[in-house]
Amino acid sequence: MITPLRIGLAGFGMAARVMHAPFLTTMQEYLLVSVLERHHNHSQEKYPFVRVVKSFDELIHDRELEVIVITTPNNTHFDYAKRALEAGKHVVLEKPFTITSEDALALIDISKKTNRVLSVYQNRRYVCDFLTIKKILSEKLLGEIVEFEAHYDRYRPEAKPNAWREENTPGSGILYDLGSHLIDQALFLFGIPKTITADIRRQRPHAKTTDYFDLELDYGFMKAILKSGMLVREPGPRYMIHGTKGSYIKNGEDPQEELLKAGILPDISHWGEESPENWGLMHTEINGELIREKYPSIAGNFGCYYKNLFETIRHGAYLKEKPEHGFNTIRMVELATESNQKKCRVECTGFIQSNYQ
Repeated sequence: MITPLRIGLAGFGMAARVMHAPFLTTMQEYLLVSVLERHHNHSQEKYPFVRVVKSFDELIHDRELEVIVITTPNNTHFDYAKRALEAGKHVVLEKPFTITSEDALALIDISKKTNRVLSVYQNRRYVCDFLTIKKILSEKLLGEIVEFEAHYDRYRPEAKPNAWREENTPGSGILYDLGSHLIDQALFLFGIPKTITADIRRQRPHAKTTDYFDLELDYGFMKAILKSGMLVREPGPRYMIHGTKGSYIKNGEDPQEELLKAGILPDISHWGEESPENWGLMHTEINGELIREKYPSIAGNFGCYYKNLFETIRHGAYLKEKPEHGFNTIRMVELATESNQKKCRVECTGFIQSNYQ
């Protein structure tokens, strides 16, 4: 018999509503007990069984709760995670982990001293394209990789009303937001690069913070290019990977987010399966045979993150989304910012060596 983890959810914005609550309320491993909403009761309207609390102190001092999931704005992450850990709670932090690597390192130390699990919610490790790319690279279907290019683009020419991510505040902007996904994926697949060269801009006339980046990570034989912008009306491939034997080109978006936004819960059959029309194109040579065909995508499932978290807390399993990974992503953001300011290539130093597998 499973004893579910009792959850306190800090915040009920888009991330909480779409990326967390649907899994926390459909997985038998979890029981969503309390939600922090300072000005509304929207969570209770959707989930009548939850308690709504009006302060973070009330949330973390509830002895019934075991895990605090923090989905509040980036500038609250360090303070809230620190207080939750010191209150004896396990903590899930939405990405980006923190605003500075110094804060990230402090949280890692606190989690060790309190013997509490601290994890960063890197849900895009569990999308169909990334899972498929992991398989392709592990089986060396493209040979040795020479170039990896990943895009996370949107078309939003106007400012989003009341969006803290678009204000000129610490931790705002596209590099912290979408960049945290792409950087984590590159570090997962290829490790720490030798150098980084970054071009970070404000492209929209009204932009108060960065809304475009182009990062080049130099690994020596291979380079990784990570790009994101808010003025991409007609997107190209999300991934273009070239190796000594062949290429893999992937268009389209993982279906999970749109399903969740539409209110479809992740307890249906065939969850996360991608339409064959969006499968990536594989053009390579396998066992002496030239192949150019659609390569089936692996079904994604954000719930895999929470499966692993439960096994880690309840049974001491290996934690896949480590706080050290969050630290390394923020360290890369800092080096990218330095590169952009100095208009030069910057050596990648100051990272924590950590297994990403």
